[in-house]
Amino acid sequence: MPIDRRSPPAARPPSRTPVRAPASRPVAARPATARPVAPARPVRPAGPAVRGPKVLPLVLWPALITLAVTVLRLVGELRGWAPDYFSRLPGGGLSPLGITWLAPLVGIYFGWRLGRAGVLAPHPIVTAGVPVLAASTGGLVALLAGRLAKGWTTNLALWGVVSVLVAAVVFACWPALGRILLAYAYAARIPVAMVMALAIWRQWGTHYDAPPPGYPPMWPLRRWLWTGLLPQGTIWVAWTLATGMIVAPLGHWAGAWRRR
Repeated sequence: MPIDRRSPPAARPPSRTPVRAPASRPVAARPATARPVAPARPVRPAGPAVRGPKVLPLVLWPALITLAVTVLRLVGELRGWAPDYFSRLPGGGLSPLGITWLAPLVGIYFGWRLGRAGVLAPHPIVTAGVPVLAASTGGLVALLAGRLAKGWTTNLALWGVVSVLVAAVVFACWPALGRILLAYAYAARIPVAMVMALAIWRQWGTHYDAPPPGYPPMWPLRRWLWTGLLPQGTIWVAWTLATGMIVAPLGHWAGAWRRR
């Protein structure tokens, strides 16, 4: 078999011409999606707290002390203890043992607690002067209108309306304190209204069921509505708000000074 002696073809030298890379196509930029802007957080003003302590824990102990005085007064009158402290006269006979005189004391205490908590108070002229003016003006108007009115029920109704207006004016002087005094006023006066209902129904002969001089005879329920529920829910509430608001700046000043 013949052998092919031809030499293999010589390898060609590599080309020195640089090989150009294929031009890359420009990639189109994707439009950036707009992100929703978060709303700015409200900036809290720096300074002392304005809400103060919670109402119910603050009112609890003064209300319990007031209830204890009410029960002691009722027991003393039923047992015939010293008339100077347990008077059975209508209205209580200005006895020193009564919840009426607790209103300014709790006003000082509540003002002290608000001062300790850093709650700002209006000027003393507002917190003391406006309640004095509102209570004196309201009382004068009720007295003058009562002389023109005929009958006990009309007179009591006028006092109730005037008392609501006085309480609203006093509350607006310092709402942070007004809501506390209002809660205490009803916590103190609702038990008294309940005691008066039992006293009138059972005829206990205490100052809780003693009618005012010249008061006409009525059925027990109607008499309690006029002489018990109405005054306790309006007149004495206004008294508590006014007297407590007048002296509260003293307690607030002491509480703020102690906090420094």
